[in-house]
Amino acid sequence: MISAVPARYISQHWLKRRYGVSEFVLIPGAGGAAWYWHRVVLELRARGHEAIAVDLPGADESAGLPEYTDAVVAAVDGRRDAVVVAQSMGGFTAPMACARTPVRLLVLVNAMIPLPGETPGDWWDHTGWEPARVAAAQAGGYPAEFDLSSYFLHDVPEDVAAAGEAHAHPEADIAFGQPCAIERWPDVPTRVLAGRDDRLFPLEFQRQTARDRLGLDADVVPGGHLVALSRPAELAGRLVQYLDEAAAP
Repeated sequence: MISAVPARYISQHWLKRRYGVSEFVLIPGAGGAAWYWHRVVLELRARGHEAIAVDLPGADESAGLPEYTDAVVAAVDGRRDAVVVAQSMGGFTAPMACARTPVRLLVLVNAMIPLPGETPGDWWDHTGWEPARVAAAQAGGYPAEFDLSSYFLHDVPEDVAAAGEAHAHPEADIAFGQPCAIERWPDVPTRVLAGRDDRLFPLEFQRQTARDRLGLDADVVPGGHLVALSRPAELAGRLVQYLDEAAAP
């Protein structure tokens, strides 16, 4: 089955309308590769739900947060029972999309949580990310100097990491200077899910950011920053749990 298609091709012909089946719309992080979610897509479908990962034009210098938002809104396609899930930098796109189209639930996974009007480029200093990252590295005994293996791939299976090389694209600069164009956080139930082993956004940093910005406690799942690649079953299970809780009377 197709795990991801460009948003411009999404239509009701692609998204099956089944009674009792919810749709998960999965937003990738920087670079915009929908492939990131492919293992979770399979897990969610095995649990009886629809799931689609949205390809974002992350490498396109003419496309940024507004275009990412358009792609996610197109993927939701008016389904009020949709669950929007955002990874990392996708946390900037998700509230913009949810402000435009009603959905059942928003889940932030190892995500950048923006303030209204904040840019991704400013988020790092505003949240105190750098000292938090370095302190966690020193406490955890892994390099404070940033490298791909230590901060992204340390818990990803080697074969999955190797397959991902073909899907890795740099994020163009344009989005980092664009604001999260919301006046306030959208009126949608929101959950924050943090990887226990995330080195890029350490657990305590994520917990503090969620409390400071949303007044929410972050739940914890095993896995690092790329948790959808390293722990897809655990992540999918938590997403379905959230859905069940949201649907409960």
